[in-house]
Amino acid sequence: MNNLLIAPVIIPLLTGMLLIIFQKNIKLQRILSLAALLATSVISVLLMNQIRDGGIQTLQLGGWEAPYGISLVGDMFSALLLLATSIVSVCCLIYAFSSIGRKQEKLYFYPLFLFLITGVNGSFLTGDLFNLYVFFEMFLIASYVLITLGGAQRQLRESLKYIFTNIIASAFFLIGVAYLYSMTGTLNLAHLSMRIAEIGQDGLITTVALLFLIVFAMKAGLLLFFWLPGSYSVPPTAIAAIFAALLTKVGIYAIFRMFTLIFYHEPQITHLFIGILAAITMVLGALGAIGFWDLRKILTYNVVISVGFIMTGLVSFTTTGLTGSIYYLIHDVLIKGLVFMIGGTIVHLTGTSDLRKISGLIRLHPQLGWMFFIAALSMVGIPPLSGFLGKVFTTQGVFESGYYWLGAIGLLASLFILYSMIKLFMNAFWGETILSVDEEKGTTKGLLFPIALLTVASVAMGIGAEAITGYVDQAAKELLNPSLYIKAVFE
Repeated sequence: MNNLLIAPVIIPLLTGMLLIIFQKNIKLQRILSLAALLATSVISVLLMNQIRDGGIQTLQLGGWEAPYGISLVGDMFSALLLLATSIVSVCCLIYAFSSIGRKQEKLYFYPLFLFLITGVNGSFLTGDLFNLYVFFEMFLIASYVLITLGGAQRQLRESLKYIFTNIIASAFFLIGVAYLYSMTGTLNLAHLSMRIAEIGQDGLITTVALLFLIVFAMKAGLLLFFWLPGSYSVPPTAIAAIFAALLTKVGIYAIFRMFTLIFYHEPQITHLFIGILAAITMVLGALGAIGFWDLRKILTYNVVISVGFIMTGLVSFTTTGLTGSIYYLIHDVLIKGLVFMIGGTIVHLTGTSDLRKISGLIRLHPQLGWMFFIAALSMVGIPPLSGFLGKVFTTQGVFESGYYWLGAIGLLASLFILYSMIKLFMNAFWGETILSVDEEKGTTKGLLFPIALLTVASVAMGIGAEAITGYVDQAAKELLNPSLYIKAVFE
């Protein structure tokens, strides 16, 4: 029993509830929000070290033993994602201080931001399927309000698409939960794994597995990403950055958890299907990334490509492939937050996201330009930056498992990422400077600090990869050995 597991959920939740009372005190809201997220970061590091030394940690809420009570389970995969979430959320929050605007700050921005983080952290830690649904709904409801913050016509239009898509996905989620409960009599993830191992994954259970895959694919943007480009391009930058960094990652986490712990008995059907979805996602994402001249849409389609690439490691179902996926997943949380903040800053300075109307920003804003350049190289996987190890291990794992076609598509998608990011860099930062400082629509005052923090975090992850190698290896081995998770929950 480890009571620390409840802290990443309860700290942002209680702080968010408290901030509702102090809605008009902006300074207090900023200080308490930042303090809550920093405290969550420290707890994430403590949890990682406890899991490294003592294995998977559990907490049975109310003293009810599994599978009858509510279980919180922290393995290394969860802990790494908690830490990445904490880092990116701190940076996005600091970015919001200077960019979100007083009006939005008074419209419960900080409580909603913290409720979103509560839902994300809870999803990573919950040990049962129903509470996974509850935490999903929690961060989705917060995101429904955040996406409309500002009340622009475009925001309202895209939010409808986003809300309807997620309502449909949530309905299918509940149907899947009901089917699985009727067949196994439990919703505890560890117990589900045991029951399905006992009765065998027959055709009906495989069908339910595919139903869950569709649900989480809609949330992760795996093939079913039609809602994503619009939804991520309309909110204020700080919100778009936290969306790009985290929301698809929760769907990815759920797919990894379900298809390594519960539905892993028929990989020739389920994992092959995931591989086909990943391949189509990467191809369509690549076409979108190179086809548009809108800065925000280029960045958003790069989110789509990453979702497909991360999934390829799961398809390989090898230690090497999963290690690569975990490296790339953590890197992607940081780097997507970073490029969306830089992209939003460019729009803030120039007043447009059309690359054909932007040029030569690097002369007036060299720090911004070179930080974007580092982020672009990192996304492509240039050594020694943070995306390199994830690309290498994932590709190696996919080739080792014999999915040569999937590995080839993954490598091809990397070339499209390179093309789209260099196109963005050359058009936005290179060439003749169009706007003087006086003609710019805004300033970078207060915006460069959180961008620099995330750049340092990303570079540190690449250069100091050896420091987290042991943690990532442990996470991959735990995912491939469900008995460790089951043993931790029941003993």
